Amino acid sequence: MTMKEKLRLDKYLWAIRLFKTRSQAADACDSGKVKFDGLQAKPSRSVNLGDEYEVKTEAKRWRIKVTGLLEKRVAYAEAINNYLDITPPEEVERIQFQSASFHTGKRQSKIGRPTKKERRELDDFMGPEDNQQL
Repeated sequence: MTMKEKLRLDKYLWAIRLFKTRSQAADACDSGKVKFDGLQAKPSRSVNLGDEYEVKTEAKRWRIKVTGLLEKRVAYAEAINNYLDITPPEEVERIQFQSASFHTGKRQSKIGRPTKKERRELDDFMGPEDNQQL
């Protein structure tokens, strides 16, 4: 990439894999979730080396410093070489705490409702007359 070309912010955020699609990156910019110097950054803003951005994604609040310019989406291993994650330690701790208490909606094993096998064993134990529902 030559120095005359301009790289859009939404395209950069997509290329370094902070967002799944470029339109998600543009929407985040439009809704104020991407900030440069504390001010909302537009999706069309030019990205320069050394710029620092605050980016709020679903997963976490990033603070990144641009170390390389990417125009095309590349593999994660390559993408992480083009920015520095300078997220404050307290934000990283908050994310780790949240992930520890994250509830997937899946029931833990052996807790809650009985399995089909346990239900049959319970029915055999209780007998057919005791287990009829009203």
